[in-house]
Amino acid sequence: MGCDTPARGTPVQNTPGRNGRAPDVLGSRCAGIGDEAATDLEGQIAAVRALGWRRIELRTVDGVALGDLSPARTRDLASRLAGAGLGVVCLDSRIGNWARPVTAPFDADVAELETLLEQCALLDCRFVRVMSYPNDGLPRVEWAATVIDRLSRLARRAEQAGVTLLHENCAGWAGESPARMLRLLDEVGSPALRLLFDTGNGVPYGYDARAVLERTLPYVEHVHIKDAVEDVRPSGPTTGERVRYVLPGDGRAGVADCLRTLLDTGYRGAFSLEPHLAVQPHTGRRDDDHAARLFVAAGRRLGTLLAQAGEATLRTAGAS
Repeated sequence: MGCDTPARGTPVQNTPGRNGRAPDVLGSRCAGIGDEAATDLEGQIAAVRALGWRRIELRTVDGVALGDLSPARTRDLASRLAGAGLGVVCLDSRIGNWARPVTAPFDADVAELETLLEQCALLDCRFVRVMSYPNDGLPRVEWAATVIDRLSRLARRAEQAGVTLLHENCAGWAGESPARMLRLLDEVGSPALRLLFDTGNGVPYGYDARAVLERTLPYVEHVHIKDAVEDVRPSGPTTGERVRYVLPGDGRAGVADCLRTLLDTGYRGAFSLEPHLAVQPHTGRRDDDHAARLFVAAGRRLGTLLAQAGEATLRTAGAS
C-alpha cells in the first residue's frame, strides 16, 4: 500500500534509529507524481527508482488520466508496478479541479470516483486526491453549499470502499483559506475526507504556506512538495499565476520550514514530489526532453532537505 500512516488524526512522534541518527524518511516515505518525470509508465518507474524510492503517485499514464483507463490497462499498470517493486501512495483525480468548475456535471465526478475506487482496490492504495470546484458565476453562498454537498456524497461513497479523499489546498472553494478547509471537513463530517498539503501552492495563490499548514496540521495525511518564486519577467507565464517553479528550497514557499514543522509534530505520511519544473498540467506545459532529469534533481534536493529537517528535529528533541 502507500506510506506507513497512523490512525487518522493521531499524532505520532518521530524517533531516532538505533544509531541515533534521523529516521530514514528518504527511502520509506518519499514518493513522486510519476507523470512529472515521464509520460509513459516505464519512464515514470525509472525516474522514481533512480532516486531509490519505493513509492509512486499516479495521475496519468501515457497521457491518459487514471479515470479514463480501461480495466485491462489498469491491470497491466498494477502488474508492472508490482514487478518494479513500487507501491502506490495516492491516485490523483480530476474531481473538483481547475478544469471542473462547480457548474460542471456532477455525474462525471461520481463516475470517475467509481473507477478510482476499483483502481485503489487493485493497487492497494487508500488515498484519492480531490479539489473543491472553482466557482463559475454562482453566488458565494450557493457555491459553498454545492461544494459541501458534492464532497459529502463523494466522501460517503469513499468511506464505504475504505478509501480516503484528500482535499488539496489548490483550486476551488475550500482551497482559498484554512478556515474554509476546516469548515469543509466539519460540515462533511466523514473520516473519509482529510487534507493534502502542497508546500508550493501558496506562492501562486498568495498566502503563507506554513501558516496554512499550522492551522490544518491535525488533518493533513499527505504532502506534495514543490517550490516557486514570483515571476516578474516580461516573458513569464501568461496564465495569471506569474510564478516560476524552482528546486525545493530555492523558492519562497518555505519548504524547509514546512518540512521541519511536519516532522516536529509527528507527521508520518508520504512526502510526494510534484516539482512542476518540466510539467504543469494546469498550463499545458510539458517538456519531456528534460522532465526526468529535473525530476531526479528535485528528488535529490528533497532528500537533502528532509535529512536536514530530521536532524534538526532530533537536536530539538534532545535539548528538551
